[in-house]
Amino acid sequence: MSSNDLRPIIIKRKKVSGDGGHHGGAWKVAYADFVTAMMAFFMLMWLLNATTETQRKGLADYFSPTIAVARVSGGGDSAFGGDSLFTDNSMAQSGRGGVMQSDPSSQKEVGSAGQDQDAANSEQDPLEELRAGLIGSGGESLVEDSVFEHVNTRLTEEGLVIEIFDLEGRPLFEPGTQDPTQLLTTISSLMVEAFDIVTNKVSIGSHSAAFPVVLQDNPAWDLTTGRAHRMRNLLEGTGLDPERLKKVSGFGQQDPMVPNRMDVRNNRIVLTLLRETG
Repeated sequence: MSSNDLRPIIIKRKKVSGDGGHHGGAWKVAYADFVTAMMAFFMLMWLLNATTETQRKGLADYFSPTIAVARVSGGGDSAFGGDSLFTDNSMAQSGRGGVMQSDPSSQKEVGSAGQDQDAANSEQDPLEELRAGLIGSGGESLVEDSVFEHVNTRLTEEGLVIEIFDLEGRPLFEPGTQDPTQLLTTISSLMVEAFDIVTNKVSIGSHSAAFPVVLQDNPAWDLTTGRAHRMRNLLEGTGLDPERLKKVSGFGQQDPMVPNRMDVRNNRIVLTLLRETG
């Protein structure tokens, strides 16, 4: 046996890749980029045709890196009406395409229009203004801190509802009677002072906490009716025009303020400034 017969036989197999055709898959990425670019181009052409010069300038100013220091807003006619937060000679500029208004009269019209709009909004709902005064959200409260805890207000379709209720140890009426306490006398005086701001009619309602069911005769109806009329007397006695009183009602134990029907907070007087209709 010769030495050549002991040599190992080596077989080389050439690996053939199928991705080599047409430059592999790179063309697909390039084609996708081309389609995306064309779609963006056609969208741009459509936007240029569908928008106005003012809107296009607003879009350009929105994407401009200097918008934070621009003297004129590039905004549109939406939330802030296109007016800039920056001022020139204490007069707001109107952002119509980022071009300064050269006509002083037009600037004056823009400023006065904004002031007129603010005035209209402030006069939109007098009952809301009165409520803000009662709860102190518009500045100093019309109700003293010592009695504020007894007062709850809310706006409804019927009007401004003001609930005046008992607290533990601080009742509006002497327990079990129709005799008002000094607390209720003070509150009624404050209410009349507040009601002078508007001319709406007034409705008075009285509610009672639940009495024990062992009572043979439930006094809630008579008690709330009498207390409603005593409240009417207090309001008229402190200056409320009797012609403004629309309704005086006693509701007994109906419509409790809190789930516990025997809670003292269900003893309450409800004054409603009725919305003017027609």
